Amino acid sequence: MKKPGISGLYFLIGIMSIILQNQSSFYPELIVKALIMPMLMILFLKKLNPLKHRLHALMFMGLFFSWAGDVVLEFSKNNGNMFLLGLVCFLLTHIMYLTIFFITPGKNSILSNRIYLLLPVIIYGVILVFYLYPDLADMRLPVMLYAIVILTMLTGAINRKEKVDRGSYYLVLTGAILFVISDSVIAVNKFSHPFASSGIVIMSTYIVAQYLIVAGYIYQFSSIKPDQISR
Repeated sequence: MKKPGISGLYFLIGIMSIILQNQSSFYPELIVKALIMPMLMILFLKKLNPLKHRLHALMFMGLFFSWAGDVVLEFSKNNGNMFLLGLVCFLLTHIMYLTIFFITPGKNSILSNRIYLLLPVIIYGVILVFYLYPDLADMRLPVMLYAIVILTMLTGAINRKEKVDRGSYYLVLTGAILFVISDSVIAVNKFSHPFASSGIVIMSTYIVAQYLIVAGYIYQFSSIKPDQISR
């Protein structure tokens, strides 16, 4: 029987993490969740060397901060003060990603002839902040700052349109959209209207988002096609 590749293990661990969310034991969920991003980091290291390109280094740092955010947010379930630290970790992830997207060589089309593509991003951001604002209390400034950064990250993903291959562009863009959805659900669930299936939505969109961003990035810098990235 064919053994699962690194991508298969990544999604398997992700599914296990989702299943364990509703269990009462803290450490099994923490351990499994802490293994998700390292699998993606291993996949990245097998395809690209972070020491050979500054963008590769930034991408790897983004994955590292994501791992740190995953771990910290697990501890925030028992210590509310840890949530802000987790927010900072993912803020750094998005800063790494948006930096990569904007400084990738090529034409910044969204800032020249595609400025209209910013309209849906701005509308979404305004609606999200307007919806959350009454419930944020002393978290208003951090959440609004975070919203600006994640939407800038999405803008950066859109801006890659004329910089990269079509396959890389749509993989990363889809991942960026899913990442924004995942973070939006976290905010809605924590500050406004908690709902039972939030954990499933948050983790499923997050796991797929991170994979697509990394797969699209690998595709951008190598001859490896999207369906060959899995191992």
